[in-house]
Amino acid sequence: MTAMSIPDDISDTSFKEGRPSVDVGQILDGSPWTMFQKFVVILAAMSIIMDGFDGQLIGFAVPVLIKEWGVTRGDFAPALAAGLVGMGIGSAFAGLFADRVGRRWAVVFSVFLFGIATCCIGFSANLWHIGVLRFIAGLGIGGALPSSTTLAAEFTPARRRTLAITATIVCVPLGGMLAGLFASTILPAFGWRVLFFLGGAMAILLGVVLLLLLPETPRFLVRRPARWGELGRLLGRMSHHSAENAVFTDANEQKVEKRDGFAALFEGNRSHDTIALWCAFFLNLLAVYSAFTWLPTMLTSEGLDVAIAGSGLTAYNFGGVFGALICALAIARFGSRWPLLLCSVMGAAVALYLTTVDIRLDTSILIIGFGAQGFFANAVQSTLYAVCAYVYPTAVRATGTASALAFGRLGAILSAFAGAVVISAGGKNGYLLMLGLAMFGLALSIAVVRRHIPARET
Repeated sequence: MTAMSIPDDISDTSFKEGRPSVDVGQILDGSPWTMFQKFVVILAAMSIIMDGFDGQLIGFAVPVLIKEWGVTRGDFAPALAAGLVGMGIGSAFAGLFADRVGRRWAVVFSVFLFGIATCCIGFSANLWHIGVLRFIAGLGIGGALPSSTTLAAEFTPARRRTLAITATIVCVPLGGMLAGLFASTILPAFGWRVLFFLGGAMAILLGVVLLLLLPETPRFLVRRPARWGELGRLLGRMSHHSAENAVFTDANEQKVEKRDGFAALFEGNRSHDTIALWCAFFLNLLAVYSAFTWLPTMLTSEGLDVAIAGSGLTAYNFGGVFGALICALAIARFGSRWPLLLCSVMGAAVALYLTTVDIRLDTSILIIGFGAQGFFANAVQSTLYAVCAYVYPTAVRATGTASALAFGRLGAILSAFAGAVVISAGGKNGYLLMLGLAMFGLALSIAVVRRHIPARET
């Protein structure tokens, strides 16, 4: 198609040297959010649901394995930490992989990896086997989250981006909640091996679906002229047709970074927010993974049966789903600073209040309290990804998000050991005090971030 035969529906077209120029950024941010774009975000959300599902299966299996194998909580800590180390490494390298090879392949590879490894956990004969396989699964679990959120962000108009990212990240506690319901059915009837066989098989099936249906993002393709033909076809599926010889640009993302990859995160004034976000992720994931990994075990150590103990983590995830969505709506109206600060402080307050609750006399209050704790902790966790998407430009967005998550995984790794020590030494109250202090430190970290999402103009 020549420049003289351009169709009427080309968006933001001007002519340079006889070739039409199409601003992909204007199309994405200024046009309606099409059904195709929403479908892609749903696919990203499905990968995160499965990420949360497979990632939390181990938390429900730990009490059963401790009893069956006659091991202690301390014996289990290295195996749990191995999975979290894998998540940290996976998060770090997935960002670099996604910024160089593509968001699509990073998501697909991550889902296949944690699905296969989770399935293989069902064959484990000892803690060493579980530790190795959890490490491998962790590489995929850690890689799926930043890659999927970046993909969702880049298919969503700027005006809807915070809500879309949060709606995908909220799928982590949603996946955990589904894992709790799944485990409560499978564990008593079929045992922990079938739990992992089925959980891994579902992830592998999802990987096949993503391989067939998930596209690359326009903002990634626009920076690679060799793939502009693919970009033109993709925009056509979004109801924006372009000339075959079009030149694609992204005016909002034309800044060329002086440094590439990881070093770009510390370019100019960006270093302050990078460090603050790393600290926020570290403390938030310390609190969140202390619940994901140890909450059922803590409750059983206090004398509750496995079913009730599992309901504590299910309530935590259930509260997290609502917390993330409500916080996202608040951020869209008021900006990110004050909603995140409020949720962090309230999370600390709830944890400290629960130290006064008698676990045997007021079990229902305790479970509701953990639902509230999940509400506030996951509200912050989910929306921190939207802050990352706002702080970092396209060229380093996946790397920036992944590096923050990778540093946060250090907090998750610490939770594997700290949880075992604190529960053994201080029981319920020691555990809750750790959660409260982590949430208070999170509030301080969020307070020093400079470039928050702004409030919506009225």
